[in-house]
Amino acid sequence: MRDLGTPVLDDHLHLDPRHARGIDAVTDFARSGGTHLLVVNKPSWHLGVEADTGEDFRAVFEETLDVVADASEELRGRAWPVLGVHPGLVSRLVDERGFDADEAAELMCAGLDVAAEHAADGEAVALKSGRPHYDVSESVWDASNRVLRHALERAAETGVALQLHTEATEDLTDVAAWAEDAGLPPERVVKHYASGECAGVTPSVMCEKGYLEDAVASDGPFLMETDYVDDPERPGAVMGPKTVPRRVNWLLENGHEAAVERAHVETPEAVYGIDTAGTLE
Repeated sequence: MRDLGTPVLDDHLHLDPRHARGIDAVTDFARSGGTHLLVVNKPSWHLGVEADTGEDFRAVFEETLDVVADASEELRGRAWPVLGVHPGLVSRLVDERGFDADEAAELMCAGLDVAAEHAADGEAVALKSGRPHYDVSESVWDASNRVLRHALERAAETGVALQLHTEATEDLTDVAAWAEDAGLPPERVVKHYASGECAGVTPSVMCEKGYLEDAVASDGPFLMETDYVDDPERPGAVMGPKTVPRRVNWLLENGHEAAVERAHVETPEAVYGIDTAGTLE
């Protein structure tokens, strides 16, 4: 395994040992110098779960907990789970399954309640929620924001962070205000799939070099991710598992040691309460 002399955390990727590469992707990450992972459960329907109750999501979360344990065995550091309900589910429920927007929101909140049980037990370091990144009706948008606010409340109650899948934006100060209302520090809200900066919350920056240059120049907290989806029909999408280690090496070669420390040690501790340096072998 390559040692880059620093913890190397991919803040957001998916693993699917049943249908795709699973632990083989973790091995690629580790051999490239990666040490830590935050593994987000795949959208429930991608694992064959068409939920009718909150309890139906439990199988998705338990499968994710199992693959996180296996991933930790492959890493010099370890993996942690992020559990929640993908915001795109609202469209599947409304457009394909005949739910109205309020019914869809109720089911998604019930799924988040089950995820929060795992967070309360110390099994997850963050919940996952958000709102659609594509155009939807006003009723679906309002319902999605109700789900998002419920997720903020559950994250605050259980003492974990919240990762968000949202529209493309560099300003989530509206969500930051909701987080404060819920009792969750806004810096513990993470904009997944972020460009270099995101006002109000912590950006988890996609590993495009331009985005990373913006994040480094901002001097603010940030994380790095691939959003690797582990889908056999889309190998390497969105970015491959070797990408974060390669970008860390590129940052180090360009003299950005402080930014690497910020992204892979300081920000993970501040957002998730995880010790990447202390959990290295």
